[in-house]
Amino acid sequence: MIDTRRLIGLWETMTLIRRVEERIAQMVETGEVGCPCHLYIGQEAIAAGVCAVLEREDTVWGGHRSHGHYLAKGGSLTGLFGEVLLRTTGCAEGRGGSMHLAAPEVGILGTVPIVAGTVPLAAGAAFAYKMRGEKTVAVAFFGDGTLEEGHVHESMNLAALYRLPLVLVCENNLYASHLHWTERRVADNLYRAGEFHSIPGERVDGNDVEAVEEAARGAVERARRGGGPALIECRTFRWRGHVGASFDLDVGVERRGELSEWLPRDPLGRLRERLIERGVMDLASREQEIGIRINGAVAAARSAARPDASRVNQYVWREAACGG
Repeated sequence: MIDTRRLIGLWETMTLIRRVEERIAQMVETGEVGCPCHLYIGQEAIAAGVCAVLEREDTVWGGHRSHGHYLAKGGSLTGLFGEVLLRTTGCAEGRGGSMHLAAPEVGILGTVPIVAGTVPLAAGAAFAYKMRGEKTVAVAFFGDGTLEEGHVHESMNLAALYRLPLVLVCENNLYASHLHWTERRVADNLYRAGEFHSIPGERVDGNDVEAVEEAARGAVERARRGGGPALIECRTFRWRGHVGASFDLDVGVERRGELSEWLPRDPLGRLRERLIERGVMDLASREQEIGIRINGAVAAARSAARPDASRVNQYVWREAACGG
């Protein structure tokens, strides 16, 4: 059982993610945010639970739905809103938008919108850590559709062969874009995807932050002591559509109506109830403080400059070093 102080920290992380995502959803609906945004609402327990057991130097590698990973690992709130609003104060200087987040100072080396794009990168990072004799761990976050990509299995085989310090976290929200898993797979067995490569797998309730933290702690400790990679399937459900703020549509396709079944399993609500049962009564004031932080970050982003169009080609080509 996680002690109350740590649970409060997890609740604060999850609340920050939820309120940030709700604010971004509002900004998408009003047209203030123009870049595509894939929201993490409903999945907050996974990012919070996994990142809670990581060290600052451990790295996380995300995909197109990574606002939660960025915030849970310690990414700047101002940097996130600046990036979503395409301002120079953004974590990628306003060049990437919602799907290209980076904060190397806290171990976020990049998120990539290409499905499964960062899994080989995470494996490569883990390989480097092992070659250098470091105790650093790489964590790859990805959705259920990622396990249908060939290079993911190539990466798993490599990681298993060399016993790399890699943790694979599958956030199974049942859908790849608008396709339910039953339309893409014969069996509901993603946690076993690494068995052929001798990678242990575990399925947990992705809406229970304590269960996620416990599974992540075991996998991270195993990886750190040289035991090799592990796969965790976190069962969850995203409240919004594949992209954008809509509750009822996935890229123009009407959803099946499962949201009503998942709302009572709200990871944030469940944790709030546990804390109240433990006698924690100041959650409202803590949430108010989070709201103040968000308001400040939004205001800072809105007042920041937009990138200079003349610099659009910067970083595209290698610049020659000056001097003889």
